[in-house]
Amino acid sequence: MEVSYKKIGTIAYPILISLLMEYLIGLTDTAFLGRVGEVELGASALGGVFFTALFVVGIGFSIGAQIMIARRNGERRLGKIGAILQQGLIFSVVIAGAMIALSKAFAPSLLERTIQSEAIFRATVRYLDWRIWGLLFAFVSMMFRAFYVGTTNTRIMTLNSVVMVLSNVALNYALIFGRFGFPRMGIAGAAIASTFAEGVSMLFYILYTRFRLDWRRYKLFSWAGFRPKLLGQMLGLSGFMMIQQFLAVGTWFIFFLAIEHQGERPLAVTNLVRSLSSVIFLTVNAFASTTNTLVGNLMGAGSTKQVLPTVWKCAKFSYLCVLPLLVLMAVIPGYVLRVYTNNWELIAASVPSLWVMASAYLLSTPGFVYFNAIAGTGNTRQAMWIEIATLCIYMVFVGYVVVYKSANVAVCWSSEHVYGGFLFLFSYLYLKRAKWQTKEV
Repeated sequence: MEVSYKKIGTIAYPILISLLMEYLIGLTDTAFLGRVGEVELGASALGGVFFTALFVVGIGFSIGAQIMIARRNGERRLGKIGAILQQGLIFSVVIAGAMIALSKAFAPSLLERTIQSEAIFRATVRYLDWRIWGLLFAFVSMMFRAFYVGTTNTRIMTLNSVVMVLSNVALNYALIFGRFGFPRMGIAGAAIASTFAEGVSMLFYILYTRFRLDWRRYKLFSWAGFRPKLLGQMLGLSGFMMIQQFLAVGTWFIFFLAIEHQGERPLAVTNLVRSLSSVIFLTVNAFASTTNTLVGNLMGAGSTKQVLPTVWKCAKFSYLCVLPLLVLMAVIPGYVLRVYTNNWELIAASVPSLWVMASAYLLSTPGFVYFNAIAGTGNTRQAMWIEIATLCIYMVFVGYVVVYKSANVAVCWSSEHVYGGFLFLFSYLYLKRAKWQTKEV
């Protein structure tokens, strides 16, 4: 069973479009708030990273479900997939509810102790008061996405994302600036718009799956009952991914806090560069997610000899899509940054950091692809330890350069070279030398 470039593109392209469309939600927030003020821009960055630190726990769980679904799809045991999705939805709703409650109770006091600027702290809390409710909708949507990616039926994700983005853009404009009779809500309006858009996405997935998909093949709506053993198997895979995802974004949040202590301008610069980094990351992530599901399907079909060649093909395809973006950011950085703000002083201050960030993806691109291949084999424990080892090295570098040396923002962004380089090195060595071919899921 040889995987062609056409097959990779067929799966990756809808994932890429859906991820880029969803990215437009954050881009819309940043672009609109960049015209409100630097405090709002910085606060949305901190609030967004805090939200993402919780959000990625759901991503980690959905990756575990996606691995199981992909393996059953490769084995052609389609009737087993419905029970996996059902147990995943139950757990996702429970964990989202718990995270919302904990965030409401403890986030304000935690942020007050860690954010230096009083203005940014107040704006961040206003943002999270509304944004945190999006976890419930997002976690449910991620489980449906795991189903569609795991079964390589990714086309629906594009349409879902278009509907999601259009609703977000319209509400952002109305609520941030007070248009169409709505009150002017500023940063709170951005949070409400994003949360509403995620609710629209969840409803779209549910309705499409029920009325347009041949769900009987997978027994999606044939209630299988609560199955603690199956849920335990899913958590055996997902638990390590949940920890890994939380730690990865948690260290990212620490990076932002360290930058915030340098002042409002460095934080605003970092937020702009982060937003552009997300464009490249989502492109890479589309191929990383494709790698994950193809590896799972190949192993389910018993074609383990095709795993490494397929991973290399995904890495090359990812490079092909990423390099034009890197060149664009290197050649006309000012025009690219102007999408987010019309403050030319802020743009000029952001250009060096943008160049450093873009060059880091020469290492991060194969790093993410090979790392996700490990997860696709079902060896999520090893993937977690690779992530932890990489993050330890990354945090030592951040502590020295950002905190101890208080280097300028561009030098601080070189931490991405450290992360991407070591992630690629450790993942490549594992796939070349370890025994992962017989892993059962």
